[in-house]
Amino acid sequence: MTNGTATTDLDVALEKHRVELTGYCYRMLGSSFEAEDAVQDTLVRAWRSYDKFEGRSSLRSWLYRIATNVCLDMLTAGSKRARPVDLTDSTPLARAALSPRPDSTWLEPMPDARVLPTTDDPAQAAVAKESVRLAFMAALQQLPPKQRAVLILREVLAWKASEVADLLGTTVASVNSALQRARATLAEQQDKGADAAVSDPLDEQQQKLLERYVAAFEGYDMTALTALLHEDAVMTMPPFDLWLTGHQDITGFMTTLGAACAGSRLLPVQVNGLPGFAQYKPDPEAGGFTPWSIQVLEISDGRLTGFHFFLDTQRWFPLFGLPLHLEAETDKVEEGV
Repeated sequence: MTNGTATTDLDVALEKHRVELTGYCYRMLGSSFEAEDAVQDTLVRAWRSYDKFEGRSSLRSWLYRIATNVCLDMLTAGSKRARPVDLTDSTPLARAALSPRPDSTWLEPMPDARVLPTTDDPAQAAVAKESVRLAFMAALQQLPPKQRAVLILREVLAWKASEVADLLGTTVASVNSALQRARATLAEQQDKGADAAVSDPLDEQQQKLLERYVAAFEGYDMTALTALLHEDAVMTMPPFDLWLTGHQDITGFMTTLGAACAGSRLLPVQVNGLPGFAQYKPDPEAGGFTPWSIQVLEISDGRLTGFHFFLDTQRWFPLFGLPLHLEAETDKVEEGV
């Protein structure tokens, strides 16, 4: 009985750290599913070796040490997940071709609830959200793995240099040097792709912009959509490496290669610290609506600067807890939830 109670207590203690560890591993790996695998591996390792835990650090610090080692092992292949804008030049609509790349190429979307722990500190919450946005995540992927760990632990999680040095088995001077190099690399990356200036929570102007976007997209009204787009707006569609820039090419694509999206329904989701939508397009065979993409929107200066369509619906919709079919008569009810 005592052993059973102790086991249950340990399970509960470890589980309390799942969300923040998933956020850490996601920032390290750039993959939703690899992050969840890494956390599961971390918790299993901790459970199996708990009798060796001497309590010289907190349980949380010990778990981060294990998670860091798991992630560093996974990153030894040197792969860097990316967005389409990081890999190719923008393609004019006239040359648009849908060429997929392997799943392992792409930075993956992640539901906020899986990586952002609840906190009463607005500043801490804002930093956490900013640090999972697509542009920041893409910049992180440009860092060597240990620099990545140092930057996340110091800048996002606000660990002291001495704590990071202890976790990594190195010196404070080495940690400070790695942080300086990481900051310099991130500064160079800031020009690549629009960052998002999104309030938390959304301010009234941003909320109205999203309402207008839903009306324009569901109505497939290209004039209304054009009015919402920044002149340099970007649209991406992983797993395809194609990306488009400017409202003419974007709306031109949507009315040609993307014409089957007319009549879609959008359900709001919270993704990567940004507003987003689950897009269902009409299902001519079964009726109702079938999943098509998870959309992640970037907003700046009252306009949409980026919208990113993640198309692997069989992976993304279950991750977000979304149904794989919407009935025609219930879709409007679902939208009002």
